[in-house]
Amino acid sequence: MTAKYHCLYSFRRCPYAMRARLGLLFAGLQVELREVVLKNKPPQMLAISPKGTVPVLQMLGGRVIEQSRDIMVWALEQQDPQKLLDEKILPQANALIEQNDNDFKYWLDRYKYADRHPEMPQADYRLKGEGFLQVLEGLLASNRFLLGANASIADIGIMPFVRQFAHVDREVFYRLPYPNLQQWLQYWLQQSLFVQSMTKFQPWQEGSNAVIFPA
Repeated sequence: MTAKYHCLYSFRRCPYAMRARLGLLFAGLQVELREVVLKNKPPQMLAISPKGTVPVLQMLGGRVIEQSRDIMVWALEQQDPQKLLDEKILPQANALIEQNDNDFKYWLDRYKYADRHPEMPQADYRLKGEGFLQVLEGLLASNRFLLGANASIADIGIMPFVRQFAHVDREVFYRLPYPNLQQWLQYWLQQSLFVQSMTKFQPWQEGSNAVIFPA
């Protein structure tokens, strides 16, 4: 049978994969979703992307997009009804996502897996990560979303990582002095598209029935 959909290898709890799925949802595009077990990565994924991390989008024509940011951008370049790629704020959005992906993610990993990084106490890793949270809190002090009155690619590109930071210790996170950020995160966690992005699927195996996402 001839494939009808691009194929997305994904993992539900990975923040990179979350934002790729959000990009597709906001664009209103469907793909065949293949849920990956990270301890047992399918050889079909490794054959097209030896780096072995998700998400990976294999397109019908053979092109492979291996980075979550590129998947978001590609999807929204096809269709962007909510104008998440607003050109007026795109440079700011890109800079903010860069800061998230480099500085914040570094400290987030150490905060979440502090037992693997005994060089510092977990609380110190959290404080390092809070530097970025303070930036976001400042942006949200005067705006509903990170870069203005409307959502942008910065919001969907960063939210999954803030969610992961918050979920290391929810009680601690919601005691921190970032009320605007906490409200922003709660807004996104309750949005129907985010809830849809977190739908559970059985791990994909060769021969499995195709899972079309979103259904």
